[in-house]
Amino acid sequence: MIRLAILTTAFALLTQPVFAQKVPKGYKLVWADEFNKPGKPDPKNWNYETGFVRNNELQWYQPQNAIVKNGLLIIEARRERKPNPNYNPAASGNDAYKTKREAADYTSACLITSGKHSWTYGRFEMRARIDVRPGIWPAFWALGTEKEWPAGGEIDIMEAYGGNLLANFFWASDQRWKPIVKDSRRPVTSFGDPKWSEKFHIWRMDWDKTKISLFMDNRLMNEIEIAKTINQDGSNQSPYHSPLYLLLNLAIGGDAGGDPSKTTFPAKLEVDYVRVYQK
Repeated sequence: MIRLAILTTAFALLTQPVFAQKVPKGYKLVWADEFNKPGKPDPKNWNYETGFVRNNELQWYQPQNAIVKNGLLIIEARRERKPNPNYNPAASGNDAYKTKREAADYTSACLITSGKHSWTYGRFEMRARIDVRPGIWPAFWALGTEKEWPAGGEIDIMEAYGGNLLANFFWASDQRWKPIVKDSRRPVTSFGDPKWSEKFHIWRMDWDKTKISLFMDNRLMNEIEIAKTINQDGSNQSPYHSPLYLLLNLAIGGDAGGDPSKTTFPAKLEVDYVRVYQK
């Protein structure tokens, strides 16, 4: 029994996320959430989106789908019915799905630092394990605080759907709400590891006054020179000299997420840490 206990403990240590923190040379840590305190995510760091929010997604966002447990932030998407308090069968327009649905068939959570923390330039890191099954759409991304989308900018440090891992940049075209996009997508199978989605990986954004680079496990996924991201809305400015806030979410279905009907739930986005460094 003693040997079994020792082996069980050793296995637990090997499979636990690594919390060692090494500050990159030339940087200082300016903000982090290590998710070490069990319970609800730290209210000093995170707000929540609620309801149907974007992209015709199927989930109803609610805070109760996010919990900190065993050193991880766990965002859990569930197949469960949630009545829509804003139900209006006569609704019309692009956002009519938010009110025409009598109920949601899925729930999940989206955590945001908006209203609490935002940054201009720096190194942004997340260590996480993501679900890449059909219909599941995890994301770690950033939005501008000063202008409406996409003139405020959007950076998808990590998003995954349709069997692909994506890293994207958005800024404004000369038409309102129509972005210019520099995207990158790679099949998860291209990483040559059949157990890739069972493991934790590190996503990173390096952002300075001239360039933004996006990485997964030190593999360059996408990059752009900021001089090439000028909004075409007449401002003649790039959104990437202004503050961005962070979002962590697990979406279901919608415009890009795919069909979740044959996927077993719950689905999880498990986050070891999120860290922000600046020079």
